[in-house]
Order: sequence, then C-alpha cells, then structure tokens
Amino acid sequence: MRHVVIVGSGFAGLWAALGAARRVDELGPAAEAVTITVVTERPFHDIRVRNYESDLTDCRIPLRTVLDPVGVGHVVAEVTALDVEARNITAQQDGRCVVLDYDRLVLAAGSRVTRPDIPGLAEFGFDVDTFEGAARLAAHLEVLAADPHTAGAGTVVVVGAGLTGIETACELPERLAATFGGGAAPQVLLIDHQPEVGSDMGASARPVIEAALADNGVHTMTGVGVSAVDIGAVTLSTGESVPAATVVWCAGMRANALTAQIPVPRDRLGRLPVDDYLRVEGVPGVFAAGDVAAARVDDGHLSVMSCQHGRPMGRFAGYNVIGDLLGRPMLPLRIPWYVTVLDLGPAGAVYTEGWNRQVVATGPAAKATKKTINTERIYPPLTGDRRQLLAAAAPELQSRPARDGSVS
Repeated sequence: MRHVVIVGSGFAGLWAALGAARRVDELGPAAEAVTITVVTERPFHDIRVRNYESDLTDCRIPLRTVLDPVGVGHVVAEVTALDVEARNITAQQDGRCVVLDYDRLVLAAGSRVTRPDIPGLAEFGFDVDTFEGAARLAAHLEVLAADPHTAGAGTVVVVGAGLTGIETACELPERLAATFGGGAAPQVLLIDHQPEVGSDMGASARPVIEAALADNGVHTMTGVGVSAVDIGAVTLSTGESVPAATVVWCAGMRANALTAQIPVPRDRLGRLPVDDYLRVEGVPGVFAAGDVAAARVDDGHLSVMSCQHGRPMGRFAGYNVIGDLLGRPMLPLRIPWYVTVLDLGPAGAVYTEGWNRQVVATGPAAKATKKTINTERIYPPLTGDRRQLLAAAAPELQSRPARDGSVS
C-alpha cells in the first residue's frame, strides 16, 4: 500500500482529502493500492469563518459524514512532529504516541490567532478563532447577563479592526441587546493600532465600513493599542482604563507552528513556499495548502489566509498529491479573481472585487451574497452521497460569487 497523509481538516485539509479521493477514483485500478488518511485534532470540519456569528448550530460537520463515503480514513490526534527525512508524523492520541508513515504528505494545518504577551490577555481574553473559542465567548456573555451589575458587564472591547474584528464588532451590539435584555446597556468598542479601521480594505470600502460601524452603534478607537487586560477592565497604550468585562482578540494570524519543522525558509506569517502544484519547494514528498502555504495565485499576488483560497488550494493539492505519487499529470493552481465580502451585521455587507478592493455592492444585496457564501457556497455536500462529494472536489475554480446573492 502507498499512503497519503493529510494533516488538518479545515477548508484546505478537507478539500485536499476529497480531491485526493476523487483522483484515486478517476485512476481506478492504477490507484487501488493508495490509502488516504486525515489526521486532525477534532473529528469535525468547522466552518471557521462563521465563528463571529451568534448561532453556530450548523458550523460543525462530523468528518465521518463527508470522509467515510469516499473511503478516506481519519485519525483524531494532535500532530506534534513531522520528520520529512523519515517520512513520518508523530501525534498524541488519548495520552499515547502514534507514528504514521507516509509516501506523500499534505500539510493543511491552518492558522491561529496570535496572542501577544500582554498582561492578563491569556487569562481574561476571548477570541472567535475556533469553534471552542466562540462557544466560550457565548457562555461568558450568558454568565454576565445573569449578573448584569458586574463592572463593565455590557461592554465588549474588540481588538483588531481587520476583517474578523469588524465582522465581530458589527455582530455584537444586537447580540448583546438580545442576551442582556434590559439588564445592561450594551456597548462595543473596536480598537486598532492603525490610524483607521479596515486599513487593508482600501479607500473605496472604508467609508462604507465606517458608516456601518456607526449605524450599528460600534465605537472605534484607532492609533492605540492594549497594554493590559484585567477581569473587568482594559488598559490602553495611552494609559486610559476602559471598564469592560469582555475582551475579544482579533488581531493577527500566523500559520500553524508545524511549519517550523519543515526545513525551508518561511514568510513573515510562518507560511511555506510552494510551487505551482502546491509542492513545498525543496522538500520531496511534501505538499502544503491553505493558511500554511504561500502560493502564487496569479502573476503578482500570493494567496491570503482565507477560505476563498484555502478551498481551491485543497482541491488542487489533493489532485496533485496523487498525481505526484503515481507519476501522473498534475495541474498548476491559478486563481484569476479576488473578492472580499465583509459582513457588517444589521447594516448589511460590503462586496469588493480586485486586489484594490473596489466596492461593487453594499447593503442588502451584499448581505445576500454573504449569506449564500456562509451557508451554502463553502459547505461540502451533506447528503453523504459519494458521487456528489467526489464531484464537488473537482480541481476546478468556482466563478466569483454573484453580486445578488444567488448561488454560482
């Protein structure tokens, strides 16, 4: 048997597994000796980009429902070591050490929010980086609602005015009002060290974002940072203390630390350099996809940490890892379009196209597109039908999302 191991079950990892299974199915008897195994810390595929939402009911998909029908194995374990010379990985599973050999490896372990060493942040800070983190935040808000007289109970400070921070901040005022009822006056403060919110969103989108934040009742403070977090207060870099029982950290992302075990230079985000086929440059037998990889998506841009790029990177990595293993043709990855659809809570959304992020839709129309993306476009088929799952894993690029919210 020849073994393909995929580390991670996020957008890149899941689609790499399905893409590899599809290619094995296409090749038939020529690939009958190939086995595919996904190794991941959780037995789920989490729709991570929805963690800012208040209702996460449909955001966790059991891996067995999407991998079992296509014959992909899955092991729930935390990968702790990669040995590219011996071609094996080491993982911890229920207190015991597990070693898996591979003929080809796809590293798709994703990214993590970066929490700096700020006093009190580890103890008192929250995030929406993971399903568990989002659930912990929700439970915390419910506890505060039960005792609204706690100092700063109704105040939430969101740190980081990038995409995740803006979406989180826009969602919170309405969510706090529903959670607290009349028990506390909700207040959301969005803080960023940059001089303006949405600094990466471009001049076309920023006015839309600023207006939406104001309409949603979100207060902003720019050009300042956080120097300390306590159980009921946040100390800013200016020395000012803000009474707040909740701090949500949304500032900065970095590739999974496993990338440091691959002996190649990494970029400032900890990502691995890959060629057009998603092979890690200079490391035979290893592919990388999603947030751990810096891939060329066109002649002038590298991939960004997003499901928009992670999903096609996974599909192509899955197709190509089987091709590389069996000496069959591979397909170069190119993504000729780039969009951003940012949820602005009750104020709607903003849809931009191109790397300069020109606004093409706002308000309800953009919101409809965002809803379609979040609830349909980025999901695998959930019917358990093998043919549908394999069809969805084709190494083809979707067209850009429709501006009117329809499925495309």
